[in-house]
Amino acid sequence: MLLANVIAVLASSSIAAAYTPNKQGSQYRYPFAQPYDQSFLDGYSVLKHLGGQGPYSNRRSYGIARDPPDACVVDQVIMLKRHGERWPEARTASKFTSSLDKIYATNTDNKKFAGALEFLNRWTYFVPEGRYVALETYNGPYAGLLEAYKHGADYGVRYGHLWDPTAANLTIPMFTSGFERIAMTARQFGQGFFGWNYTDVVALNIVPEESYLGANSLTPTCISDNDTAVCDNLTNYQPQFDIAAERINSQTPGLKLNTSDIYNLMQMTAYELNVRGFSDWVNVFSLDEWVAFGYTQDLSFYYCAGPGDKNMKAVGAVYANVSLSLLNEGPDKTGKLFLNFCHDTNITPVLAALGVSSPADDLPLDRIPFPNEYAVSDIMPMGGHLTIERLACNKTALSDAGTYVRLLLNEAVVPFTGCQDGPGFSCALSNYMQLVSGSLPDFISTCGFNESYPQYLDFWWNYNTTRAYDYDTQHPIPAGEGALTYEGTPA
Repeated sequence: MLLANVIAVLASSSIAAAYTPNKQGSQYRYPFAQPYDQSFLDGYSVLKHLGGQGPYSNRRSYGIARDPPDACVVDQVIMLKRHGERWPEARTASKFTSSLDKIYATNTDNKKFAGALEFLNRWTYFVPEGRYVALETYNGPYAGLLEAYKHGADYGVRYGHLWDPTAANLTIPMFTSGFERIAMTARQFGQGFFGWNYTDVVALNIVPEESYLGANSLTPTCISDNDTAVCDNLTNYQPQFDIAAERINSQTPGLKLNTSDIYNLMQMTAYELNVRGFSDWVNVFSLDEWVAFGYTQDLSFYYCAGPGDKNMKAVGAVYANVSLSLLNEGPDKTGKLFLNFCHDTNITPVLAALGVSSPADDLPLDRIPFPNEYAVSDIMPMGGHLTIERLACNKTALSDAGTYVRLLLNEAVVPFTGCQDGPGFSCALSNYMQLVSGSLPDFISTCGFNESYPQYLDFWWNYNTTRAYDYDTQHPIPAGEGALTYEGTPA
């Protein structure tokens, strides 16, 4: 009874403390509550091991506030965005069905599946025939078209002050590379950003994905790429896939999955999430196996479309270099909003050119490194995007009044390497320009273009003002993947 009395006294004193006013006299706090959660229980998510195949997720940040620093306002935005979540391409889907056929072939006497594959007694394949191949998904929690619209709506709130909806004869260009799913992304983003004004103010410019455009492109490429040795010899093999194949085969008599099948099924899982939002296949594989799958994606992007290929820095220099002109000329002379849309492998070279997520050493081929600075799920998932903000800042205790630059990758602030002298770890524009311009290789000479090709990107200044391509008037019903001309028609 004595112990009970002590507990009662402690309890009553705790309750009293819980309702004691703080110094301001207006708030009441429970004294033992943690105002900031320390658990971080979502440290593991399969979304962080799907590379660029699965649904969008924000980049894991450095803890720097996403909103602009208190002393600053954003006066110009340059964004480069990948398309949203999509169905697989036809060639990829054929690999899925090939591995699935192996599994279904073991069920010759109509016995029910058991073990890890028990769900196949109810599961159905999720890729429709024909016309939706490689296009963005339109329903489910990770729908690509919904992601693009929501992203546009979010940026409409963040950057809506950069345009005046009441202005007469206003034209704001948006730029998309010439591929159907990219244009669909741009249109959905634009409707989210500009709302009812989308058709009245936006002039969607379609830039074909053709090498003859040289540097005047959202999808520049190297004609003479002589640094692909590692990329050409990469495989999708990881030793963890052997374990997965052995485990699954042992549970299904007659099944003989190999490591390629394991890779195919894991890749298929990512796309099922894009379409349905849930996949029973996630639980077929272990955490170690998912980490291994994610690393195959990291290797592919690093050595084939990132800093592991030295020519990619020159490819990314096209966009990085021209963005310097916009930032230097400023919003009053060139414009305040530059919204651009292309593929993942067009954005990772830009990151390489800017030195964002560029490891000091090449990714190892014989092991998975921790920490890994080049995790593609953080760098370029479906819907991934790089945003460059130009900031007009007042004087602070640590910095002078002036113009600063801030980089954001998938909504996480990424301080520019070697320059963090401004509010919110931004970089003074003058320093940013000097550091970037001094490190960029020449695209034309590196990639084998002569003077007959366009030598620089100029469509940001010389753009189409028609609203004819704001919607797909040629193909209101998706007809599958395909390249587009300037007029939005199939190439």
